[in-house]
Amino acid sequence: MRKNRKGAVSNEFRLLVLDDDEMITLALRSYFQGSGYQVEIESDPLKAIERVRQEHFDILLLDFLMSPICGDKVVEQIRQFNHELFIILLTGHKDLAPPVKTIRELDIQGYYEKSDKFDQLELLVESCVKSIRQMRTIRSYRDGLGEIVADMPLLVEEKNLSQLIPLIVSQTRSLTRQDNVFVLLNPLTVPQVSEKLTLVSSLMLSGSGDYSLDATQFMKRHFPRFLPLIQAAKLQGTAALQDQQLVLPLKDENEQFLGVIGVDFDELPSATVIQLMEAYGHQASSAVASTYLHTLLQDKNKELLETNQLLKENYMQTITAVRLMVEAKDIYTRGHSDRVSYYTLLLARRQISDKDQLEKIRLAGLFHDVGKIGVPDSILSKRGPLDEEEYQAIRRHSALGYEILSTMSFFQDIAKIVRSHHERWDGQGYPDHLSGTAIPLASRMIAVADAFDAMTSFRSYRSCLSMEQARAELIRNKGTQFDPQLVDEFLEILQGYDEIRSQLEWTFHEL
Repeated sequence: MRKNRKGAVSNEFRLLVLDDDEMITLALRSYFQGSGYQVEIESDPLKAIERVRQEHFDILLLDFLMSPICGDKVVEQIRQFNHELFIILLTGHKDLAPPVKTIRELDIQGYYEKSDKFDQLELLVESCVKSIRQMRTIRSYRDGLGEIVADMPLLVEEKNLSQLIPLIVSQTRSLTRQDNVFVLLNPLTVPQVSEKLTLVSSLMLSGSGDYSLDATQFMKRHFPRFLPLIQAAKLQGTAALQDQQLVLPLKDENEQFLGVIGVDFDELPSATVIQLMEAYGHQASSAVASTYLHTLLQDKNKELLETNQLLKENYMQTITAVRLMVEAKDIYTRGHSDRVSYYTLLLARRQISDKDQLEKIRLAGLFHDVGKIGVPDSILSKRGPLDEEEYQAIRRHSALGYEILSTMSFFQDIAKIVRSHHERWDGQGYPDHLSGTAIPLASRMIAVADAFDAMTSFRSYRSCLSMEQARAELIRNKGTQFDPQLVDEFLEILQGYDEIRSQLEWTFHEL
């Protein structure tokens, strides 16, 4: 940013400067407009609050000492409805500034003592900009993964190639937000593809935008331009990019080339978009291979089982990515699912010896909160109590996790466990108000492990409980929230918590 000052290169970031000293606001506006920022100024704190409510701003620079309310009160009101705005507090009276604890509680990203030079302030703003870009990347990746998860059932269910490839075109358009997309297959040579895609009569093509053509027209008008990219994608087995054209290979479980997805972008695609397309390419490849085998090789069960295994592995990768995106929403919950899975497995081994069943329970612990991908960030990161509507949105995450996982048959058992992990022993839980042993045993185990980790982990809205406080809470809720026998067994496990903690050290992030 700073290197662009002289050139006044514009950018997409919008600043609001709030100070009751007009000289300060004008000086800051001039300075940051010179760096390319879009800058608005305001001298009235109450008007500034309403502007933040009604307009979009990325960063707020505000004075601490103002009338009729000071800067900390402005932030307090803004945080009631906006948790994404980055805020830098300005003060010319260091001794009157709010304490560090208040700054942390109000989620203020920076603190600047006023001077006649703004270099240090500009560094703080640039740091905020980097964080905003990272969060945008995370949201974009999370939203794209959400689309992929939603699209997977349609891909898996479609068993007709002539209908599958237009579906892939449609889903690719939605994922990339681009119109010019094509899918090219050679069914006569799948899965043993010949070295040359020259037999036009055997090609299967579906396209949109400029590529909404038959195979002969496409080969004449566009194939020569895409041929180097197609060859590179086939040879490398990964996405090939040149200028604004992207070609993604479609491969079967043996890495044999099936065809390509091609996209002509309006501008150079970002790394995030390419990563999302590669994740989607795994799903599309599996669907194409599975559909071809279903159509031509129905009597070869071994090949179908291998394809299903590949689908499972790809689905696992996608669900794991969704889980990590959920945790990336809030740094305070990173590692939570890994710990819950670990605690649950320790508890399960006391009663279950079957390795397959234990693996299902381990995965259920890992994915128990995957449904939170559908909960708005503003609710997950809200400070203070939730209102009824927000609470209902949170409560839906266990049912949504069930819906996501149950789209594939081999996750049916895991999906049921995830659905019930917020049921209570006394029947007052959700979503189905099960009670006692009607709640799946694994769900009851996760409930204990989940509550323990939540109590002993730091959150943005509270500090963690001590080990003794967490033990006391588990005991207090025996027979109401938790299965009393499982609580007793878990308390025995916690006698070796020092060793457990050392095994889980990698899941705890310094804040």
